[in-house]
Amino acid sequence: MKLSAQEMLEKFSNGTSHPEEVRRLAMMIFDEISASVFEMPDRCRKILESAALLHDIGYYVDSKGHNKHSQEMVLEHGLKGFTERETEYVACICRFHRGGLPDKEKHEIYCDCDKKERKMIKRLAGILKLADGLDRAHLSLIKKLKVNFDEENNIVEFILTPNMADYYPDITSAVRKRDLFEIGFKTQSVIKFSRL
Repeated sequence: MKLSAQEMLEKFSNGTSHPEEVRRLAMMIFDEISASVFEMPDRCRKILESAALLHDIGYYVDSKGHNKHSQEMVLEHGLKGFTERETEYVACICRFHRGGLPDKEKHEIYCDCDKKERKMIKRLAGILKLADGLDRAHLSLIKKLKVNFDEENNIVEFILTPNMADYYPDITSAVRKRDLFEIGFKTQSVIKFSRL
């Protein structure tokens, strides 16, 4: 019997709040990007939301290569409410939330996708990878996020509001993990904090 993403998370998670926080951040990024940079369909939002919840379930198997284990677990168990193809998208997005970039020559499932599907996977995985980087410390330190898009220079500016005044969380991981976002949306990006 297939489980929903939430049910699968509850079954295989170690109880950390990190997946829920990454989902929150990923949904904020998706909504902001969809409103100001590139409009994406609601079904993509649901796919991303499930991938955000499940991106770390591979820790249930092993911490080494947990992103690959997450992909395998999603494929093995399937996802209630998603077609088989959509489940493959979720699995791919989980796979690419860390580590190397998608490669159509060597990554299973991804190489079977057409150009449009690969673009969608890169965009959603790029959002997930960035959201994961913003909660690197697993401390839910970002209160809200806003996106400004400089269309003329093709720069996406992420403006973060921290949860605590005068405390700016370390965003080094997010800066490192924005590569796939930039590739997927063919843009440059800047991450900075709002002035409180």
